[in-house]
Amino acid sequence: YPSGNLAIIVAREEKRLVCIVQEDKRSNAGIQAVFKSNGRSTCYYPNGAVWINMSIHGGQYLDQAGSRVRRWTWPNSTTSSGPHVPLSPIFISLNQHVGVRILGQDKITVSFLAMGQQAKFSVGTKAQVCDSGQLPAPARLGEDELLLLAFRARILQLFDRLRGYLDFPSNDQWDKIKPPAYLVTQTLKLLQLCTSSDVSEELRSSVRAIVNA
Repeated sequence: YPSGNLAIIVAREEKRLVCIVQEDKRSNAGIQAVFKSNGRSTCYYPNGAVWINMSIHGGQYLDQAGSRVRRWTWPNSTTSSGPHVPLSPIFISLNQHVGVRILGQDKITVSFLAMGQQAKFSVGTKAQVCDSGQLPAPARLGEDELLLLAFRARILQLFDRLRGYLDFPSNDQWDKIKPPAYLVTQTLKLLQLCTSSDVSEELRSSVRAIVNA
């Protein structure tokens, strides 16, 4: 960034490449987008909520409350869950300097513009079809990723409660205040993911303890 802070990182993760977009902050910069060469990519709103989520099968565009605005499937996807939904071109601005353009599975571009100069990163990919004619199953989340999602959900819960404290400092009914619907939905999805994933019972217990603390 013009401030000198690191904006975009491209690194190798085992045999794959990953492109990460960071906030314009000197320390503790939040992640605004992650693009992986295996087709799994996510963009985040400034408040940390998922904005766009993509896999080898397709993607979805969410609002800041976590509700799906639209979804699509890639032309070569062989998923049987519903009809093929084509992609309408998407362009979003992650911040003042970084934008993302999505025109197709292999036509995804991260653009960086500052002080009259521009850099573009092609982060799209084509999913490889297996010998059986089927797309490979989506990668399972690892233990570290599940724990990070749990901590993120807990932090969002704490931020929501802090906003309540600031807005209503004299309220003595804090235990009766329910979290917003999108946080409840995210927590339930995470718990369901732990149940359906091949992880240890110890990890499941840890995730439940974190989000229910």
